[in-house]
Amino acid sequence: MVDLAGAGDADWLAAEWERLEAGGRWPTQTHAFATALDPLLVGQQRRLFCVLRDSAIAALLPLCREPGWRARWRMAGSCELFEPGDLLCEEADDAAALTLALRTLDRPLSLDRIPVESPLLAVLRAAMAGHGWLSIRPGTPCPMIRLDAGWRDPESRFNAGRRSDFRRAARRAAALGQVRYETLAPSLAEFDALFDEAVGVEARSWKREAGSAIAVDRLRETFFRRFFRAAAARGNFRLSFLRIDGEAVAMQLALIWSGRYWLFKIGHDDRFGKCSPGTLLMLHALRWAAEQGLQSFELLGETETWITRFWTQDHHACVRVRTYPCTVAGMVAFVSDGCVWAVQRLRSRKR
Repeated sequence: MVDLAGAGDADWLAAEWERLEAGGRWPTQTHAFATALDPLLVGQQRRLFCVLRDSAIAALLPLCREPGWRARWRMAGSCELFEPGDLLCEEADDAAALTLALRTLDRPLSLDRIPVESPLLAVLRAAMAGHGWLSIRPGTPCPMIRLDAGWRDPESRFNAGRRSDFRRAARRAAALGQVRYETLAPSLAEFDALFDEAVGVEARSWKREAGSAIAVDRLRETFFRRFFRAAAARGNFRLSFLRIDGEAVAMQLALIWSGRYWLFKIGHDDRFGKCSPGTLLMLHALRWAAEQGLQSFELLGETETWITRFWTQDHHACVRVRTYPCTVAGMVAFVSDGCVWAVQRLRSRKR
């Protein structure tokens, strides 16, 4: 187990992590993501559970928890960003070895969005047998679009009514000025100015009032700046704009990783809402991703209505995992969660 707050050989750890992440499924499993989380996890305890084999890391899982005796261990960044995550491992046996370390925790473990195909699930069941209780329940799925050559003409994937809406939006945008779409891979020298421009676009939307815009949360802005700057250094950050007469009116912040387009943040200027700039930019991004031969367009976040109604009902199924060790903290968590589930069942029966 490694203390992430004071990891000794940081260069060795980074190299081992990056070697493992080549076989990962999610960008949230990467070393760059974990290190960018630092400003969001100030004051929390952080631990990296590792399996070593022949002086190399064969499996790892980064966890954190709040102070206080009732706090549960959880995936680092899961509460702050609510994105799916998973362990990294070379082989299934390595995942099994890691769960043997997890079952020694005297505090409960809470993993909110683990993909159903995770190698962690089956081995965690076996590891917890006789050492406590395990709950695996449906979690919030993660939306995605499987890409093929047909998405090079994204409008053709929708019905006549939707195609008419797209054409109407495009006409309204053209009536406001010269329309230009961009998907950029900025250098480090270009990164900050373009990132600031994208953050400014999002801040001119409903997200500012809702409190979800990057610009209204200094710590989240620091995280995204660090994470995307590291991606820009590797050449896999993509920043898309819809511009009208040169002014950015919609933006997307994304990564190209593991042959997929990962969409982390979107935003549009509400002053241009009548021409649906976010929708127009989404069509451009889908076309661009398909033209690059990418496997899928990963929307991350949750399966919100605007996604399932207009873009896709495909998703990655996820589960919520809870462990309850045979300790005071485990018993308290078990009773607390049991009460919550009982209330939820009663409410559902009354509907």
